[in-house]
Amino acid sequence: MKIVSYRRKGVASVGAVVGDGVAEIGALLGVGSLRELLERGLLGKLAGIKLATEEDLSALTFLPVVPDPRHLICVGVNYLDHLREVQAAGVARPPPRQPSLFLRVADSLVAHQAPMLIPKVSDQFDYEAELAVIIGKAGRYIDEQHALEHVAGYSCFNDGSVRDWQFHTTQVTPGKNFPASGGFGPWMVTADEIPDPHNLDIKLVLNGTTMQHGNTSDFIFTIPKVVAYISSFIMLQPGDVIATGTPAGVGFSREPPVFMKPGDVCEVVIEKIGTLHNAIAREPSPD
Repeated sequence: MKIVSYRRKGVASVGAVVGDGVAEIGALLGVGSLRELLERGLLGKLAGIKLATEEDLSALTFLPVVPDPRHLICVGVNYLDHLREVQAAGVARPPPRQPSLFLRVADSLVAHQAPMLIPKVSDQFDYEAELAVIIGKAGRYIDEQHALEHVAGYSCFNDGSVRDWQFHTTQVTPGKNFPASGGFGPWMVTADEIPDPHNLDIKLVLNGTTMQHGNTSDFIFTIPKVVAYISSFIMLQPGDVIATGTPAGVGFSREPPVFMKPGDVCEVVIEKIGTLHNAIAREPSPD
């Protein structure tokens, strides 16, 4: 099942995708968001409900899949081919012994079909296609063997990176948290439809040209390993999001570098999930 967060007539809601339409489930289940649906453990109830399409998808304004995650954790350099690419670009990066993590804030997220914004302080806005993991069940010190039981579903993520700011110091936080820099969508595909998330084709397409093409089988750290590691120091909560890293082909590692420009169109395409579509625009000047 595909679960989508959206706004209709100014009101935020959550629905299930049925064909080319959406069945509103927020009012049906008495919830206002996907995070609340997961917090209340209501996802399983949808299997027994006959859903009727109420609105065409094209009529909706998408929201980030989880607009308000408590925790948004990203894994850096988690594909073997990307590690080799980074090393070849001259970055001293030994093979990681544990997942390399950083945090994003919620207002850095932007929805499917909304523009990702180049900040006015930089022209080095890079793309990163990633598989996003959405937590459905809370847990601390989660065992790897049971980690996937805590996953509600999966989505597409574009970890838009402002490279010069990312490399101001050894801490990448500034380059990963500009407003509206991270695309997230179009929906969450529930975990029952993706029994093996470690064999998914993943691509980044920029203006019709494939820039990244990999497979999640190339992960350095599997999803259970990452979930177990993160849950050692954070109590993972329903609606939390983990972005699992990006394959080779990022713009800053190319010669010459390729950075996104206003008017570009960037798409993340992941097998069994769909396509996250974002135009690229310049951050508007303050009034």
